[in-house]
Amino acid sequence: MARLAAEQGIPVWAPEDVNHPLWIERIREMKPDVLFSFYYRNLLGDEILNLAPKGAFNLHGSLLPKYRGRAPLNWVLANGESETGVTLHRMVNRADAGDIVAQQAVAIGADDAALTLHRKLCAAATELLSRALPAILAGTTDERPQDHSQATYVRRRTPEDGRLDWELPAQTLHNLVRAVSDPWPGAFGYAGANKFIVWKSRVRHDLPAAKPGTVLSIAPLIVACQDGALEIVTGQTERGVYMQGAQLAQALGLVSGAVISSKPVVAIKRRTRVLILGVNGFIGNH
Repeated sequence: MARLAAEQGIPVWAPEDVNHPLWIERIREMKPDVLFSFYYRNLLGDEILNLAPKGAFNLHGSLLPKYRGRAPLNWVLANGESETGVTLHRMVNRADAGDIVAQQAVAIGADDAALTLHRKLCAAATELLSRALPAILAGTTDERPQDHSQATYVRRRTPEDGRLDWELPAQTLHNLVRAVSDPWPGAFGYAGANKFIVWKSRVRHDLPAAKPGTVLSIAPLIVACQDGALEIVTGQTERGVYMQGAQLAQALGLVSGAVISSKPVVAIKRRTRVLILGVNGFIGNH
């Protein structure tokens, strides 16, 4: 956004605290007609929200009141939802709680991952804003309050949330892989002490059950889960390159029957025993 604005000769600022009195005064001097917040992480105080006569509006990446909060795009995929969308709402001093101006639903396909869903949401947002902006400028928006009793909340995701727990069902892990795939950090597990990342997967229910984490096959690379198995279609070692699952298995030194985990496993170093032999035979050990 900053790059595009700079190319168009539009000033850009990135204050550490937009609610600081100095920034409130600077925004007041700009005399904005309307304010928009697009994926801005900080809440705007009432002093700023009241500066624009036509209102202050936020674009949120879910169908509010569901999935209020951070990273709704990733959470809907991780939770296996089949639908999400974008919501334009009037801003109040509570996150994602203002009256709804417009919404547009987006279907989540079985093959959708984070990047493809992001593109769908961007397209939906463009269409939604083209419809809503004339009404906002004319002061004729048809707004409806949110049903706060139906609200759900999600927190900010961290790289740690990408950890693959093989004790979970294969579908749950597949959804996680979809949710944090490129350009996000990726879902990850460990082969011994070696971390690996899974970029694409599929659920398998055509193999015999085994202990969760057991490698059932290396070509293709398939790992047993609590319910079903997860085929690792593409992935990479921590410092490696993007590769197919079979190549990843080779890079990690995996064989069928090996067990991988969600945390690094370091082999216990055994004490070295030294036998001491003398001219008359065995003397002792150390």
